Amino acid sequence: MATKNPWSNRSAGFAIGVAFLVGVLGAASLRHAENNNPGQANQADAVGSRQVDWRVPVAFGTNLPALGDNILFVSNSLSRSTNDRIKLQVFEPGMLMPAFSITESVRDGKVEAGYTWLGYDQGKIAATPLLSAVPFGMEPWEFTAWYYEDEGKRLTEQLYAPHNIHPILCGIIGPETAGWFSKRIETLEDLRGLKIRFAGLGGKVLQKLGASVTLIPGGEIFQALEKGAIDATEYSMPAVDQMLGFDRVAKYNYFPGWHQTFTAAHLVVNQPVWAALSAADQELINTTCTAGVIRNLSRGEAIQGAVMQGFAAKGVTTVKFPDAILQELRAVTQQVLAEEAARDEDFERIWLSQKRFQAQYQHWKRNAYLRRDF
Repeated sequence: MATKNPWSNRSAGFAIGVAFLVGVLGAASLRHAENNNPGQANQADAVGSRQVDWRVPVAFGTNLPALGDNILFVSNSLSRSTNDRIKLQVFEPGMLMPAFSITESVRDGKVEAGYTWLGYDQGKIAATPLLSAVPFGMEPWEFTAWYYEDEGKRLTEQLYAPHNIHPILCGIIGPETAGWFSKRIETLEDLRGLKIRFAGLGGKVLQKLGASVTLIPGGEIFQALEKGAIDATEYSMPAVDQMLGFDRVAKYNYFPGWHQTFTAAHLVVNQPVWAALSAADQELINTTCTAGVIRNLSRGEAIQGAVMQGFAAKGVTTVKFPDAILQELRAVTQQVLAEEAARDEDFERIWLSQKRFQAQYQHWKRNAYLRRDF
């Protein structure tokens, strides 16, 4: 006896109708949810689908440890975490434009982004040295505390907004050396008439003391020292400076790095380019840059000791400025900072913010940490 088929034409039609009705109701419910949260829907469409491919000229050669190679860490991290959907094509200094012209090119949309030291913009935006290196300023972790947890990030973005640029803190290293000299500096009078390569506010301090200050890119410094076009220079940390050959032509390396207690680097992005990213991609780039900051600081701190340990074999003498000279340099620094603040409202606003934070931070710093000479 044949078994009766439970899926008769009538019941099959009924089941199909029910399925169709469920599908219609489900689609309507989904549309209602998207209409109530359009941002979520747009973000879902954008994440994982849009290719981001930026040209990123850099101010420092990527062969330079800590100072230059951090952008490679950031670029590689973004590529790996997105399966090459977000790519930063890194171009060495001078390949697309001069190292000191990166932010102008980003502003004008000639490139999407760049990686640079904001102090190079000092001639156009007076307050930028406060965001990149301040004489007798904050230590690296103190600066990042001000930047991430206080007013630093907001003030930096406000400063660059009129210039069509979105800046992101993306790297930081510790103090530079105070300079490479061919002869000893016994008093500040020895700086008078000295031809020296110096950057940022520290350069203004030395100018006030009578030095002849010039600013040239890192790749041109050795030749200038060797030919006598300059008598002395500062640039970066010992591991970087020795790669550039300063220790072969100037045998006195001075410390501490009073003029640059931290060196901050920023990824600067063209504002319309940044605004066109999904919120998720913006967050991914921000997070990767934050990782770049801690990795950059760690690498910079890790590699200096071994380099300095080898100075004696190269005939390099490590010299520390006596406290008396540092006190004089600090007094002149305060004059320079006050003069810059009087000339520029943005400079004054950022300087006051940093001073307020430093005064508060000192309660912790002076009590919590062991003396360095303990």
